[in-house]
Amino acid sequence: MSGSRSAAKSEVVLLATHKKLATHETVVQQALGERIAQLLGATFVGAYDPALHKGHALYYIPSDTLIGKQAGDALGIQSVDDFFGGLIDHPFMATKAISHPLLDDATAKPAGWSNRFFEDAADAVLSGFSVFNEADARRAGRLLLKNGPVRIKPVLATAGRGQVVVSTDVELDKVIAEQDMAEVEEWGLVLEEDLSDVITYSVGQVQVAGITVSYHGTQSLTQDNNGETVYGGSQLWLVRGGYDELLTLDLEDDVRRSVTQAMQYEKAALACFPDFLASRRNYDIAHGTNARGQICSGVLEQSWRIGGASPAEVEALVAFAADPQLRRICASSHEIYGPTTLPADAHVLYEGEDPEVGLISKFTQVQPYDRTQ
Repeated sequence: MSGSRSAAKSEVVLLATHKKLATHETVVQQALGERIAQLLGATFVGAYDPALHKGHALYYIPSDTLIGKQAGDALGIQSVDDFFGGLIDHPFMATKAISHPLLDDATAKPAGWSNRFFEDAADAVLSGFSVFNEADARRAGRLLLKNGPVRIKPVLATAGRGQVVVSTDVELDKVIAEQDMAEVEEWGLVLEEDLSDVITYSVGQVQVAGITVSYHGTQSLTQDNNGETVYGGSQLWLVRGGYDELLTLDLEDDVRRSVTQAMQYEKAALACFPDFLASRRNYDIAHGTNARGQICSGVLEQSWRIGGASPAEVEALVAFAADPQLRRICASSHEIYGPTTLPADAHVLYEGEDPEVGLISKFTQVQPYDRTQ
């Protein structure tokens, strides 16, 4: 994934994509842009303006995964040293839709679909299907319902929003009818076995300014201002180096399995998507019990873009850059809705009334590495 080293960067810019950001997300990305610019010895100059920045030595922070090698070439993105995020060929590759197979007799198949990817990653994912039209969604749902409740997951939703669990054909048809089918046809829809007693682990790797950091961690859930259960933050244990360095740690069995599943998933992506390029890679791995009482684990989705754990990732990169002898660190990101009292050691990224989500506080914390946590 390292690619050839690019020329030194003079400016760091935020690059808008199809994804619309809330105010708090924009403010956080600006803060991370400042930190990344420090790592690169560059200047953060805000939003990318092609007229203003043409010909400059730019480092990009896209708001979402970049789609299409041609788009990357136009920006001068040739290696992981050019941006914080990921670059893929087709829309579905940027979403959780790549994690599951199509029906054997699927009536819709997107350009660039790889059957080999699922074959290579089969042991690293849960039971489910990806679909790209309404008819296939109904058939896939009925197949999965034979073994228990089914979780329906719109692939463009983030922070766990928009997911619905159904137990009957009637519920299935109702939820599918509510989907945006134009979105499904372009990006996909995931139907997956539902698990109970779920623990979601995070495994990932970032590469910035010649520093590679790998990590494992856990996610927390919280309630937003509408009472919906959403992403509440990540606690990460990070090491200098690659995944192999991570595996030298004294890891619990579930954590070790999460790391190896993330590695298998990523290896499949590298083998099956030749133009795939990413300096930031994060995988959510669920461990839980299915309706038949079986303990299951698998990658729920990949994040080849700036994400919820990125504030903690960047804080770790800054710490590793400041101390070449540092090998391990613990960092966390937090998202709290409503009134709260922030910890004394909080590095605040956003605190205020967001027009879309209401009162929210976002901050990071850094602690010494403690393998007993």
